Amino acid sequence: MKNTGLSYNSRKALMVNIGEKAGSEIANLISQMAAEIEELRRTKVNVTKIVPSGPETHEYLVEEPI
Repeated sequence: MKNTGLSYNSRKALMVNIGEKAGSEIANLISQMAAEIEELRRTKVNVTKIVPSGPETHEYLVEEPI
């Protein structure tokens, strides 16, 4: 599994510049968000909308990513 957290140097820079407690909270939040994004990417499925076919529907058929 990939390491989705911040490096030691990044965590240390956060803690030095904004304080140990706040830096630690932000670093943990970033790590959790990165893990959740990775999970969403891993479980993403493509969805195709099914539209009834007819001569009048072709003008308005717009396919958008979901």
